[in-house]
Amino acid sequence: MLAAGAGSRFGGGKLLAPHGDGVLLDGALRAAFAAPARSVTVVTGADAARVTAAARAFDPRAIIVHAGGHAEGMGASLRTGIASLPADAAGVFVFLGDMPRVPHAVLAPLAAALAAGAPAAAPTFEGRRGNPVLLGRDLFPALLRLTGDEGARRVLQGLGTRLALIEAPDDGVLFDVDEPGQIPAHPGDGGDSR
Repeated sequence: MLAAGAGSRFGGGKLLAPHGDGVLLDGALRAAFAAPARSVTVVTGADAARVTAAARAFDPRAIIVHAGGHAEGMGASLRTGIASLPADAAGVFVFLGDMPRVPHAVLAPLAAALAAGAPAAAPTFEGRRGNPVLLGRDLFPALLRLTGDEGARRVLQGLGTRLALIEAPDDGVLFDVDEPGQIPAHPGDGGDSR
């Protein structure tokens, strides 16, 4: 779970903004803990103490790692997260802390695609690629070389047709929060977690 950004377009404190019965980060954590994975690691950066407290309040099993160079951008967060994984990790789901509506129904099919031999898998909705992506261990060396704020986009583009694309049941794989007005006013307005 990448949760290191400052949320500057939001005005700061984005992941801790009220959402539903908790904070925005909770929705992303709910999906991460529903994934077929043995652990959930939260990469912190800006506002690390409060994000750590929120993640541990949601589920004390959350593993917390801090991206010291988080101001560099998503590359630093991904490198930190990948470097923290157990040596026998077969792959890693990359969840984004500002995506509270990821449909849980897409997670097992992503894992099945990796198990079937795809180097990575990503959800799509109406022809648009979304998140979370699932990256196989063969991609870890390339991810550990990432810099700047681009994330894994170039690594995924380099896979071409070897990237497994899984159709999602709704647009929760595309929905992220950048500005305060994008947070639903009522808990039920944020989509479901099928």
